[in-house]
Amino acid sequence: MPNTSQKMRAIDLYSGVGGWSLGLRLAGIDVIASYERWGLANETNFKNNQHQAQTVDIRRLALSELPKNVDIVVGSPPCTQFSYSNRGGNGDLADGLQDIIKFLSIVDYLKPKLWAMENVPRVTKVIEKELQPGGKLEQFQHLNISTKIINMEEFGLPQRRKRCIAGNIDFALLESYKAYLPRRTLGEIITALTEENVLDPIYGINVRHSELRDHVVEDVLSAEEVRINRANKTCHPVYNSMAFPDPLNKSVRTITATCTRVSRESIVIEAPHHENIFRRLTIRERAALQGFPINFQFYGETYGQKIKMVGNAVPPAFSYYVAQAILGKEAKDVPSLSSLSKQLTTPNPLSQSAKPEKPGIRYLTNRTFRFAIPSLRLKSGVRFELSNSFIGEEANWKAAFFFGTSKSIHSLELNAKTVSFLLKHLSLDSKAAILEEVGKLIDRLKAVDFLNLQRVWNHTGPSGTHPFSLLDTLDQAGNAMISALIKSVPSSSSLVSELVKQQYKDKANSLPGLSKLEKNAHLVLAGVFVCATANDEIDKRMENARAQAKLLVCN
Repeated sequence: MPNTSQKMRAIDLYSGVGGWSLGLRLAGIDVIASYERWGLANETNFKNNQHQAQTVDIRRLALSELPKNVDIVVGSPPCTQFSYSNRGGNGDLADGLQDIIKFLSIVDYLKPKLWAMENVPRVTKVIEKELQPGGKLEQFQHLNISTKIINMEEFGLPQRRKRCIAGNIDFALLESYKAYLPRRTLGEIITALTEENVLDPIYGINVRHSELRDHVVEDVLSAEEVRINRANKTCHPVYNSMAFPDPLNKSVRTITATCTRVSRESIVIEAPHHENIFRRLTIRERAALQGFPINFQFYGETYGQKIKMVGNAVPPAFSYYVAQAILGKEAKDVPSLSSLSKQLTTPNPLSQSAKPEKPGIRYLTNRTFRFAIPSLRLKSGVRFELSNSFIGEEANWKAAFFFGTSKSIHSLELNAKTVSFLLKHLSLDSKAAILEEVGKLIDRLKAVDFLNLQRVWNHTGPSGTHPFSLLDTLDQAGNAMISALIKSVPSSSSLVSELVKQQYKDKANSLPGLSKLEKNAHLVLAGVFVCATANDEIDKRMENARAQAKLLVCN
C-alpha cells in the first residue's frame, strides 16, 4: 500500500475537461498539472479543478518540461483512430499509436509509483500485440503493463461504458469495490433533474433547478426524425437491434462525443409527461450520466463543443475509484461520493448555457435513404433494404438484398427475370398463390408517386408519397408473401439454393452464409418476390415519366 501520510502528486495527460483530475482530487490526490491541446477543455478543467492546465500538443511536449517527483500518471490518449465508430473500425492505427507511445514514454521517463491509461476496449488487443517482439511498443515491456476491460456501470455509473484500463494498478482491489456500489439508471438521472430542488443522485449536491446550466431541452423530434431513430435502432440494415426509446429502468448505452438528431448513437427518451413525444438528452443529463456533478461547468462556446467535452471525458465517478485503488484503500474504507459533496464547490463565473442546434430545415438534393424492410431482415447484415442512389441529379430508388459477412458481402439480382426463374420451379397452385400476392402489391404500388419520391424526402417538393410509406408497403407485402409461401411451398430451401446457383454459377458453393439463407428460405423467397416486383414497377414508372418528359421537350 502506498504511503499516503503525504498527498501523492499526479499529472493528467490528454486531460480534456478533467475527468481524471476530478476523480483523483476527490480521493485526496494532488493533481499538480494537466496537459491538453484544446484550450476550451483546459479552461473547463482549470475552473472546476483549480490546478495548472496547460494547453499543449503532447506529441511535441519535451520530457524535460515535465514536473519532478511525480507519484502518479494518468491520462486518456485520443481514441478516435481505435474506435469502431470511426470509419467502421478502419481508423489510422499507426497514428493512434503515436499518442500511446508518447504516454508510455512519459511514464518511462518519470517512473511514477503508479499509472493508469484509459481508452476504448479495442486498445487492449492493440497493446498486447504491439508489446510482442518487433511490435511498436516492445521498448515498454519492462513497464509490466496490465490491461483490463472495465464496464463502468459496475462502479455506480448509470452508463454501460466499457473501456480499457492499462497500467500497474491493483486491478483486484479495484474490482473489489463493485460489491459495495449501487446500480444506477437513466430514469434516476432524468427524474432528479426535473425537480425544483435538484438532488444529485451520485454526489448528493443540491442545486435549484433555475440555477442549473446546460439543461436546455432541444425541440422534440419530428415524426420523420422519430421514424429514422426507431428504424436505426430497432431495424438497422447492418447492426443488431437496440431499444427505442431508451428504457428508463436501465443504465444507458455509451455517451458519445458526436451524434445527430437521427444518429443510431443518440439516446432518445419519451419526454416526461408527454406520451409518444420524444426528445434527445440535454447536455446536463448527458454529463450526469457521465458521472459529472450537476454543478460542474462546461465552458464551451457551442452546443456541439459541450457535447464533445462530455462524451470524450473519463467519468469522474469512475476515476475516483481508480484513485482509491491507487491509494490502496480497502473497499470498506472507501468514502461514498455523496459524502464528499462539500469539496464540490461551484465554479465562478458560471458557464453560459449553450443553445441547442435547430432541427434540419434544408436538406441536400441528394439526401440518401437506406433502411431495412422490417419483415425481410435476418440480422447480422443479412437483409432486404430500400435505398436511393444517384445518376447525375436523378434519384434511382431500388430494393436490394445483401448477405454474407462484413468482409464478404454479396447480393442477388432482383428483377422480372428473377421472378420468372422462381415461378418456373413452382407448382401451379403455388404459382397462383404467389402471383395473387404479387398482384396485390402491384395494385398498392400504383398509388406511389415515384417521380416525386426524392423531392418529398428532400422536403422540397409537393406533397406525395413519403419513402417510409413505400417502405411500409414493402414491409406489409413481405409479411403477406411469407404467409403465402409457408402455406403453398412448405419446403423451399432447395429453391433458394437453385436461385443462388443460377446467379453465381460455379462460385455459389463457396459463398458465405448460404446455410442461413436456406434455413430462412421462406423469408428470402418472399423478399425476392416482393422486391423484384417493386424494382420492376419502379423501372416501368420512371421510364414512362422520362418518355413523357422527352415528348414535352420535343413538342
